[in-house]
Amino acid sequence: MNVAIVDYKAGNIYSVIHALERLGVSPLLTDNPELIAKADKVLFPGQGEAGNAMRYLKQHGLDRVIRELRQPLLGICIGQQLLCSHSEESDVDCLGIFDVPVLRFCPQRHEDKVPHMGWNTIGQTRSPLFRGFEGNEFVYFVHSFYVPECEWTVATTDYIQPFSAALRRDNFYATQFHPEKSGDAGERILQNFLDL
Repeated sequence: MNVAIVDYKAGNIYSVIHALERLGVSPLLTDNPELIAKADKVLFPGQGEAGNAMRYLKQHGLDRVIRELRQPLLGICIGQQLLCSHSEESDVDCLGIFDVPVLRFCPQRHEDKVPHMGWNTIGQTRSPLFRGFEGNEFVYFVHSFYVPECEWTVATTDYIQPFSAALRRDNFYATQFHPEKSGDAGERILQNFLDL
């Protein structure tokens, strides 16, 4: 299987590579639009800042190739956020696959810490990504911005308020949490994605 990881100089790429290698896949890390377009599966992971990430994507023609993909793509963390319409982080227009904005967490109580960091449960899962899940599973989050619940929400988490832990539209899948850091549950999600 030919698996490409979109390299747009966002952090945390190598933990995704290692997670895929544990599943027997040797992915290609690339910012070459032609190689990404030819891949069987595409991962779009990362940690970083939305404005810089969108600049890099546009400068390298990656924004266009991502929008045109017909094979399964999995956005992770900022990868999910960049698939949305607009981010309050840097006040930047994003890729627009999901027509929903990315909002900044606003703490309501003293104990509400931002970023949302650590293990939390996902529920209301309804996607092939979550095949084999039984009820609420714990996964690992690190983020200060979130995607509200919307028509493309396929998993939810509650932190300060309910939000989209995962999205799906056609061949585009996305998780706000990090499957590559989420133990057995995350490994199952990555395997389910590879099996699509």
